[in-house]
Amino acid sequence: MSPIPDEYIHNIVEQVVARTIGGMNEAAPTPATPQTSSPVSQKSETVTTEPHIGKKKVAIGADHGGFELKETLKTDLAGLGFDILDCGTNSKEAVDYPDFALAVAKKVSSGEAWRGVMIDGAGIGSCMVANKVPGVRAAMAYDYASASNSREHNDANVLTLGAGLIGVNQAKLILKTWLTTDFGGGRHQKRIDKIVAVEKQFLKDTK
Repeated sequence: MSPIPDEYIHNIVEQVVARTIGGMNEAAPTPATPQTSSPVSQKSETVTTEPHIGKKKVAIGADHGGFELKETLKTDLAGLGFDILDCGTNSKEAVDYPDFALAVAKKVSSGEAWRGVMIDGAGIGSCMVANKVPGVRAAMAYDYASASNSREHNDANVLTLGAGLIGVNQAKLILKTWLTTDFGGGRHQKRIDKIVAVEKQFLKDTK
């Protein structure tokens, strides 16, 4: 038997390899399908939302000490998609904070506004005034934690800020946190119910 030439064997191997690879390419799905469909699928599953968008109304007010910060935060409110009810003041001329805190609180109490924001020098006096109005739970916030807590635990519907105590960037963070933090409910709800019960008790006693 004469030996098989190496060239002949090499040609056979090349043909087998070529057929095998060709068969695999025909059987395998083309990569175009997953590459084309994958981005579309991911895009359809991605939902971009901004909490509390929907033209809810936010009442905002300030005394002369908070006027400039009020004007700045109005821009942020508009950017978040809220309608703004400006309760004044409209300049840095000296005024009394109780007048404007009351105006903001009444908007919230009546349901005309979804939430309220009041700014004075320290935020304390305005908080006291707003909490005299039935249905209002005002909270003075001075950082992220106090803003978040006032909403999650206390379901605060009026926020007071001290323009003389916090900077503009801090105020912006507090405002957005406060507006976008939901009430936690659960164990906190029974405590809110007790707050409301105290309010109703004194309203009843004054009649």
